[in-house]
Amino acid sequence: QVQLVESGGGLVQAGGSLRLSCAASGRTFSAYVMGWFRQAPGKERIFVAGISRTGGTTSYSDSVKGRFTVSRDSAKNTVYLQMNDLKPEDTAVYSCAAAMLISERLVFTTADPYRYWGQGTQVTVSS
Repeated sequence: QVQLVESGGGLVQAGGSLRLSCAASGRTFSAYVMGWFRQAPGKERIFVAGISRTGGTTSYSDSVKGRFTVSRDSAKNTVYLQMNDLKPEDTAVYSCAAAMLISERLVFTTADPYRYWGQGTQVTVSS
C-alpha cells in the first residue's frame, strides 16, 4: 500500500504559477505510475497529467498541454505538477494517484487503474 499527500495548492491570479507536490510513502515509489486529476465543483473528476514509472513518458490533457509539466523525483518519493499561465477554469481540487504497473513506459489517462489516491489540494485561480 502507498500513502499520498498533496501540497502546494492555493489562491493565485490568472497568469500566475503554482507547483503541486505529492509525497508518497509505503512501498517502492518507482513501482507506480503516477497521475494528477482535478475536480471542479459540480463537475466530474478529469485527468490532468500522468508520468510513467521511470519518468520517461508523460501525458497531458489537451486543456493543460503546454502550460503544465509533470515530473517525479525518485530520491524524494515525490511527483510534481508545475502549473504555469493558470486560468480561472483551472480552479479545482487537484489529487494525485498511483497505480502499480510492470511496464516502465505506460501512463494511465483514466481514473479506473489508479488504486491509491491523495486527499486533494485546492487550487483557485482568480480573474
